[in-house]
Amino acid sequence: MTNNESKQKNILIVDDTLDNLRLLSKILLDNGYKVRAVSNGIQAIATIKKELPDLILLDILMPGMNGFEVCGRLKKKKCTDHIPIIFLSALHNVNDKINAFKSGGVDYISKPFQVEEVLVRINTHLTICELQNQLELKNSQLHEQNKQLEKRQAELQQALENIKTLQGLIPICAKCKNVRDDDGFWEQVESYITKHSDAIFSHSICPDCGKKLYPELWSDINEKS
Repeated sequence: MTNNESKQKNILIVDDTLDNLRLLSKILLDNGYKVRAVSNGIQAIATIKKELPDLILLDILMPGMNGFEVCGRLKKKKCTDHIPIIFLSALHNVNDKINAFKSGGVDYISKPFQVEEVLVRINTHLTICELQNQLELKNSQLHEQNKQLEKRQAELQQALENIKTLQGLIPICAKCKNVRDDDGFWEQVESYITKHSDAIFSHSICPDCGKKLYPELWSDINEKS
């Protein structure tokens, strides 16, 4: 992450120890981050409602509402569940670290901390979050493009079906029954229909024509039937 990008990032520090707030605030401000600092969980929730941070540094042992509870509340809300939360605590018990991750934390830094470690972890999780946002945006754009493509294909298919469907007034000769095509040429009805639809012809002969063309054969067929 470049220095210009880091200046745009808003980090919320939640810690009930004033010295920790001062030290962390100075470190982050010196490295180009925008910083807000509060001393308990209730203040943290209220501050987040006013402006969403890009990342939260969260202590565990605090009066009123501990860090696990704060993290759990934020992860249950759609508007805040994406914010990376790094626990920063003097607790070294394995169960405390497990509970931190179970509540939704992305990382755990033990106090006393090293400045470089804090900065590296913050930068890592901000970068991961940024890449996830970019991926979600690309997936959303791809989904929208696919929807538009499917819609266009459906429109083209409908247009093709409309072209193949016989529509409108078709001039037909009163004597020979030929029809006039779109270019003004006269042709047989079956030829015209074949060009303008998906119909397939099966040639046969109707009873009236059979009697006229083959009277003896037709008479014989009728006698046998």
